[in-house]
Amino acid sequence: MTWPVSGATRVAGILGDPVAHSRSPAIWNSAFAAAGLDWVFVAFPVPRGKAAAALDGVRSLGIAAVTVTMPHKADAAAACDDLSETAALLGAVNAIANRSANLSGDSTDGAGFVRSLDDESIDPSGRRCLVLGSGGAARAIAHALGGAGADVVVMARRREAAGTAASLAPAGRGVTFEALEDEVPAADIVVNATPLGMNGEPPPFDVAALSEGAVVADTVYHPAETPLLAAARARGLHCVGGLGMLVHQAALSFHTFTGVDAPLEVMHAAAAAA
Repeated sequence: MTWPVSGATRVAGILGDPVAHSRSPAIWNSAFAAAGLDWVFVAFPVPRGKAAAALDGVRSLGIAAVTVTMPHKADAAAACDDLSETAALLGAVNAIANRSANLSGDSTDGAGFVRSLDDESIDPSGRRCLVLGSGGAARAIAHALGGAGADVVVMARRREAAGTAASLAPAGRGVTFEALEDEVPAADIVVNATPLGMNGEPPPFDVAALSEGAVVADTVYHPAETPLLAAARARGLHCVGGLGMLVHQAALSFHTFTGVDAPLEVMHAAAAAA
């Protein structure tokens, strides 16, 4: 069921750059309709460095809530009035609720990623997980995987950034891309938490080096089949695309924003059809 937008309609949206490709409006608007909520969700293109100004606008305009994607997760966290324990630890947010001009930030990326693994019957506990990247999504995933009992290694261009992200997981290790030849064959689960693949870039490592039972996960969801996933699938490896994480992090945020349980099946269907 849908309603015409009126003066009583509550507005939510996503802040990002780029954001025109986002499937979030389709996912969220389908969820609002299924839940019978008079809300609407739109995309807000916000240039790099302008997250704080955009959030001032959220306060002033009375926008009910926003989700946050690249490259604003850290800047948005700094501009919030309060943060969840997870968001404060990560220094990044992907979900912000506006409660009477008080902006409360949360991070649902990590939990959403682990739930996407669960959808594929993949348990990270006791497995060596190699996370590529050190940005907001990578930090959230490293933290969540560590909490799920995984042995976490974070790989980034800068050793300091890799170490900072790895420190969010118990006994996590940070390494640079110079360690690819050693770390890739030893990994049980490899997670691309960088934008590589969004514009057709080749995999950041030789997929042939992966072990036979390895799992390859990508946080990129546009395109749904990145070059990394295509190469891994060609080897017969178990692959996890970015849509599952996108839907699950949105579902967790949906409940926070509205107080209503997310219609998960509807959201999955909308993500696949968008």
